[in-house]
Amino acid sequence: MERTKLGEPRELIRELVSLVHLTDAHVLDPSSPARVPFLARFGPPVQSTFRPQEALTAQVLSGAVNAIRAFTPDLVIQGGDLIDNAQNNELTCALGVLGGQRIEPGSGADGYHGVQLAANPDPHYYRPDLDTPRHPGLLTQASRPFTSLGLKGDWLPVLGDHDTLVAGELAPTPLTQAVAVGDRALWEMPTELRLPTGLRLNTAGVPGEEPDTQLVDDFLRQALAGPTLRVPPDPARYELSFEEVIERLWSACRAGAQPSISAATAAATGRRLDYVRDLGDHVRIVVLDLVRRGGGSGGLADSEQAAWLEQQLRESGTRWIMVVSHHPLQDAAGGGPLLGLLDAEPRVVATIAGHTHHNRISPRETAAGGYWMITTCSLIDFPQQCRALRLYATSGGGIALQTWMLDHVDNGPLGHIARELAHLDAGDGRATRACGRQRDRNATLFKSAAPARRGRSHRSASGAVDAQ
Repeated sequence: MERTKLGEPRELIRELVSLVHLTDAHVLDPSSPARVPFLARFGPPVQSTFRPQEALTAQVLSGAVNAIRAFTPDLVIQGGDLIDNAQNNELTCALGVLGGQRIEPGSGADGYHGVQLAANPDPHYYRPDLDTPRHPGLLTQASRPFTSLGLKGDWLPVLGDHDTLVAGELAPTPLTQAVAVGDRALWEMPTELRLPTGLRLNTAGVPGEEPDTQLVDDFLRQALAGPTLRVPPDPARYELSFEEVIERLWSACRAGAQPSISAATAAATGRRLDYVRDLGDHVRIVVLDLVRRGGGSGGLADSEQAAWLEQQLRESGTRWIMVVSHHPLQDAAGGGPLLGLLDAEPRVVATIAGHTHHNRISPRETAAGGYWMITTCSLIDFPQQCRALRLYATSGGGIALQTWMLDHVDNGPLGHIARELAHLDAGDGRATRACGRQRDRNATLFKSAAPARRGRSHRSASGAVDAQ
C-alpha cells in the first residue's frame, strides 16, 4: 500500500539501494545452566525466558539467510540481539550461520540437556516427545550439525542488549560466569525462596534501567543453595565482555565492509559500536549503539553520541540518511537530543530499529519534511520474519522506500516446526500481534523532495507521530 503522510505519490525513477533488516534472532543455547526458564511462568515482562521453539534458533537464522541470499540485497543490517545470553558458544554459532560455516548448535556432552526433555516432569515446559503438537526426536535433530550457506554479501552489525548482557539485563558477574560454565542448573523456582514485598530490580523502579547486581547475585546464591539439577558442563559457554562482542562482530563483518567505511574511534577501541557506512554518493547509513554498559534492557544515549551524530549529518553532503539502532530512538533514555538532530535534517529518510519484536511504521512530521520510523519483528518470535527495503529516487526530487517481509526458507522440517511452535506460543508474537498491520509490513513510503538546508542549528521540531 502507498503511505503518503510525508509526500505525494511519485513515479519511481531509479533504485538507489536495496537492504535487508534482520534483527532479534536470539540464537541461544537451550542447554545452558545460565538460563532462567522458570521465570516464564510469571508472565510479562519475563515470559520470554522460555519459548517452545527455542531449540531451533540457529536453524531459523539459517533459513532467513537463505531468503536474504535469494533476494541479493546490496547490504544486510544485522540489527542486534543476534544472540540471547551473551555467551561465547551462541556468538560462535550465529556468526557461523551468517558466514557460511559448519554449525554445531548443541552444547555439552550430549548436545541437549534442557527443560524440554521428556524426562522433565514439569508440564509448564513444552516437551516435544510428549506434548501436543508431538515431534518425537526434535531435540536430537535440533542438536545435529548442519552447514549454513551464509549471506555471501555485505552485512553490518548493530549491538543489542542480549548480545552483551545476561538475559539482556545483567552485565556478567563472576557468579553468572561460574553458573554459565558449570554443571548446576535451576529449572524451577525453589518453593522456599521468596522475594521481599515491594522489591524493585533497580533503584529507580523503572523497567529497562540498570539492575542492582548485588540483588541479583544474592537471589542467585539463595536459589542455587536449594535443589538444582546436574547438567553436562561446557567451557565454551563463557560469557563475553562488551569489548569481546564488539571485536568479534566487527571482525566478522569486515570482509564485506568497504575500505572507506568511516568508524568512530570508539568502535575501533571496542568501547562503542557507532559508525557510518556510505553507499556511493546517494545513501549514508548511521549506526548507533544504545546498549547500557552497566546493565538494563532499555536504550541509553549520551551527549557524546549527540555530538558525533551531528557531525555525521553535517558531513553527509547530498546523501539520503538512514539511522539504525537496536533500540528505537524514541524509547531510549537520552534519545530526545538525537531525535532533535534528525528532526532538523531534511535528508533523513528513516530510523530503523528492532528490540520491540513488532513490525511498526509511523511517520514523524517535522518542519524539515519528516521521516519514517520503522521497527522490524524478531526472528525468534512469530512471525519470524526479516524486512526487505528498496530506496528509490522519485520524480520531482523526492524519495520512496519500499518495504516488505521475508520468511525464513529452505531450512527443512525444523524451520516449519519452529514457525508452528512460535505461532502457538501464547506468551509472544501472535498474541501480541507482532506482525503489525498491512501498512506496517508491505508498503511504499513516500517523502517529498528535501527542502534546502537552513544552517546547521538542528533545533528539535515537535516530532508528532501520526498513524497515516
